[in-house]
Amino acid sequence: MINIAIAGATGYTGSELLRLLYLHPEARVIRITSEQHSGAHLSEVFPQFGELMDLTYESLDAEALVKDADLVFLALPHTLSMEIVPRILEHGVRLVDLSADFRLKNVSQYRTWYKVDHTVPELLKQSVYGLPELYRNEITEARLLANPGCYPTCALLGLAPLIKGGFIQTQGIVIDAKSGISGAGKTPKPHLHFPEANEALAAYRIGEHQHTPEIEQEISRIAEQKITLNFTPHLIPMNRGLLCTSYGILNRKASTGDLVDAYKTFYADEPFIRVHAQGSLPNTRDVRGTNRCDIGLKVDERTGRVIVVSVIDNLVKGASGQAVQNMNLMMGIKETTGLDLPPLTP
Repeated sequence: MINIAIAGATGYTGSELLRLLYLHPEARVIRITSEQHSGAHLSEVFPQFGELMDLTYESLDAEALVKDADLVFLALPHTLSMEIVPRILEHGVRLVDLSADFRLKNVSQYRTWYKVDHTVPELLKQSVYGLPELYRNEITEARLLANPGCYPTCALLGLAPLIKGGFIQTQGIVIDAKSGISGAGKTPKPHLHFPEANEALAAYRIGEHQHTPEIEQEISRIAEQKITLNFTPHLIPMNRGLLCTSYGILNRKASTGDLVDAYKTFYADEPFIRVHAQGSLPNTRDVRGTNRCDIGLKVDERTGRVIVVSVIDNLVKGASGQAVQNMNLMMGIKETTGLDLPPLTP
């Protein structure tokens, strides 16, 4: 049995971790933290858990957090993880960080996009970017795992076969993405209140979203050359779900069927990727509550472009489910353990 500690177990990703780990046959949560709810029982904060898990929130203390733990999940706000990660690593405990603090390898990029200086830049070389479909071998050896953001996960999985196979030009890539409101986090903000967000669709942070350098970093790594692209995120009035529509200019003549076959070959051994048949496109409804990414595509022969649609649940494959998938790889157990989840019904 793997003993797990979770720092920040009151946000959407933290509570989703608790749900997934409760269902995990080889993991046991032994400790949870929250500054706001320290001393409260889990069921007081999340009544839906009832007495399923007998846990009491504690204040965050690195030494107490790692006691008897085999792995730690950090579900903390951006910029806070880097304060505690060095102290956890000193104890030899593996950790999965769900914040952005260890995703970017370039320190100046972190400063540009997150508006603070990175306090432990030396650890960026040690961190492993946790997208299993691309970096599985590195993940199995990781001590410090940087769990990807939701938008990058969906976009990168949608585009990777095209980039790796040289099917599209590296210039002119456009990613149009739409996320459920849980992707904005649990902290109340005026534009996320129900009367403001319901029956509304809005783009935000065009050219400024902090996931942009993360997507460019990893897509450049796949292409083995620097790629600059356009990424536009939107918030849509639903709780969970994320859809990316990505556009690329074809390098050579290829039909929709040709590219569907290429995708099926690329992802043939991936348990959480489902490539749709020609003529079928994915829907966020079909992956809700699962750790899957569904992908469909279409070649527009008139414009010489390929359009790829990829969908995930932003709280599962886009955050906590992928974190558990990475935990499984890091701890040497079957990758799909605890993640064979059916879609949530409406």
